[in-house]
Amino acid sequence: MSVQGAQGFVEDPRNDTLLVYVNGDLVPKAEAKVSVFDSGFVLGDGVWDAFRLVNGTLVFMVEHLERLCDGARSIDLDIGLTEKDLADALYRTVDANTMRDGAHLRLMVTRGVKKTPNQDPRYAVGPATVVITAEYKQPDPQVKIAGLQLFTSTFRCSGPDVFDLRLNSHSRLNLIQALIQALKAGAHEALMLDPHGFVASCNSTNFFMARDGEVWTSTGRYNFMGITRRHIIKLCERNDIPVRQADFTLAQCYSADEAFVTGTFGGVTRVSRIDGRTIGRSDGPGALTQRLAVLYAELVAAAAARGRP
Repeated sequence: MSVQGAQGFVEDPRNDTLLVYVNGDLVPKAEAKVSVFDSGFVLGDGVWDAFRLVNGTLVFMVEHLERLCDGARSIDLDIGLTEKDLADALYRTVDANTMRDGAHLRLMVTRGVKKTPNQDPRYAVGPATVVITAEYKQPDPQVKIAGLQLFTSTFRCSGPDVFDLRLNSHSRLNLIQALIQALKAGAHEALMLDPHGFVASCNSTNFFMARDGEVWTSTGRYNFMGITRRHIIKLCERNDIPVRQADFTLAQCYSADEAFVTGTFGGVTRVSRIDGRTIGRSDGPGALTQRLAVLYAELVAAAAARGRP
């Protein structure tokens, strides 16, 4: 089955027989299980992060682990492992699956098994649950060429006092509801506004647009703390590409010269339509989108060339 979208990928039969890291053990994918009393299953009580394997190296791994551990500390979740321990577990999973390139890993941590299914964290009866999946996943090249179609959802990105997107929490229902709206409308991804009506991000990626040679993205107050987003902003600054982080409206998106989204899995992906309106060229990515995609690919290649830390 091929599913197009920001999270769509090319099917790979090698994924059927991979090993999954579950609390220190590497088990066949079909046997990888956690308890029905696990905090993640019961409540979505946990944090996660994603990693790309490029030429034997998990690129930007330190930044991703810092984000994961910061999130865990924020919700008073004791992982029971240091960042080095987690790095070793990630590479152990890669090596056990004899992976070298083109893989996407997801590290998931929950508060662990609970005595009873309730919200109170004091009912956790054991250590944190730590799971790592590693799969051969490449973005669908047709989406890269044709671009993503976005639909503006009625569900809003929330402030940190309601639900802090910076935590990379397992709880994702609000974002899933937004995505369902987009899918029902025939789009690939949901564009989401903040509580004040300004554009915030998409349901699984960070949103950028270009106007008059300048790259725009939101303030970040209501965003994922995107690592790819951070690198794109820095690449703009280093390469004399004007970039602003500011409030802007949906109407301004409709009249943009270009638009794209960023994420760990897809890197830089063109947006071709928003709410049925064509954005930029109809035959491919605009000049700034292409340039930033190349600059980002070069940055990833340089990070991979440095090898394992």
